[in-house]
Amino acid sequence: MEIARLLKVGNDLRKDEVRALVFLCSDILGCNPAAVQSAGDLFSRLSDQDHLSEEQPHLLVELLGIIQRTKLLRDHNLPRTGAQDLISPYRCPLLYSLSEELTADDLKDIKFLLNNKLPRGKLEEVTTLEVFMELEHRALISDTDLGFLESIIQPVCPVLLEKINQFNAQNCKFYLFTIFKLQDASDPRCVGHLSPRKPDLLRSGDVRDRQRRCSKYENPNPEVLVLSAVGCPDVSVQGVETYLMTAAKRGRCLIINNCNFRVSRLKKREGTMVDEASLDKVLKWLGFEVEIQRDCTSKKMSSLIQELAKTSQRDWDCVMCCVLSHGLEGGVYGVDGGTVEIRKLMEPFSGTNCPSLAGKPKIFFIQACQGSRQQDIVYTDAGTPGHGYVDNNAVQAKECIPSHADFLLGMATVPSFVSFRDGTHGTWYIQSLCQNLADMVPRGCDLISILTKVNADVSKKVAWIDSGHKTQMPQPAFTLTKKIVFPAPNTPHPVL
Repeated sequence: MEIARLLKVGNDLRKDEVRALVFLCSDILGCNPAAVQSAGDLFSRLSDQDHLSEEQPHLLVELLGIIQRTKLLRDHNLPRTGAQDLISPYRCPLLYSLSEELTADDLKDIKFLLNNKLPRGKLEEVTTLEVFMELEHRALISDTDLGFLESIIQPVCPVLLEKINQFNAQNCKFYLFTIFKLQDASDPRCVGHLSPRKPDLLRSGDVRDRQRRCSKYENPNPEVLVLSAVGCPDVSVQGVETYLMTAAKRGRCLIINNCNFRVSRLKKREGTMVDEASLDKVLKWLGFEVEIQRDCTSKKMSSLIQELAKTSQRDWDCVMCCVLSHGLEGGVYGVDGGTVEIRKLMEPFSGTNCPSLAGKPKIFFIQACQGSRQQDIVYTDAGTPGHGYVDNNAVQAKECIPSHADFLLGMATVPSFVSFRDGTHGTWYIQSLCQNLADMVPRGCDLISILTKVNADVSKKVAWIDSGHKTQMPQPAFTLTKKIVFPAPNTPHPVL
């Protein structure tokens, strides 16, 4: 397409419309949107990247259609070929339609809510779309994490939350990446298949090419590996069933929260009440009956676990136990300094000891150290190191990997290493767990996918300990025979 005609189109666009087009194209521009100063600059960049030409006017048609300026195609004698959905659905319809619905007063309210998140200079004389771009730049929102966006839309215009919910439901279809196990690695069918499309990972043409190459093989015989840490397909993986979740109450969750210890070597666990409150909110929202026990001795911890197993009901979908305490490799401390092996916490729920829960998931989350070593940072994005406490009172104990079927054990850290706790905001692990449960359960995500996202989030955090940067790596271990998918509650997720 002649650049002269494109420039004429650009001259007929208002400044706010040009900003909107830049926002819509930001995934495919491959540069900072702020660097694009005009419509001519935008069209030139798109042409240089082969996204816009005489033979391929589809992107321009789609862009002008979104901003409702298709009349320009006729006015400038441009082709009117049908649009090809090249713009990410995250940008349109989601963010663009939100910006169109929000009024000038709504934008003022949003800016007020963002005063403690964005510099004041970033909030002056900007459009709603530019506010969204700044939130993306600071990793506060993304197509796979809309929790913060929901938190600012809720008080300003709650009716718009339905648009976010609809996107989340649709978005679950976008991240199924299947790797086919083939006898011959040189087989041309040995290509990934991204279904149906994710423009910010692959260009649209690349995806369609992969779809075309894969679709001609009707039965690729996949032993599929589903990589779904950031999205959850609404399709069944071949041969993998889902645990039933049909009870009026999901089951009981016991939270053991040890804060004040009676021995001097075990310090007060500042921030643990924040974790307790977050777990309580999210698990009640998910339908669990929550029981909280604080400052338990090792003997009482064992007794509480035994009692939970004995009183388990057949009409529960599952059972859960969360232990927040100081720990050691393979065990946790009571406030008296005595230890309980994690393996001993799980044993009462085996099929033999607890027949009422046979074939149902038994879920354990342990926020405690697994040793005294600290993980050195190898690579991370630039950021300000954090400060906090280290849970690191360590001796050796036996292995804690579950040995019976239908168990899931989520550990805050890998064996031999410490975990990090903030005195004001709680622990890295529990806070990430709660936030991702709140964000991803409504999308239909299974629990292993959610824990994979927790791993990703926590591993990116950095603490400054003993004059060095330290990181943390959680570790889930499980003997599940099916997927755990909690039903999405009918109410909005709690604000954490």
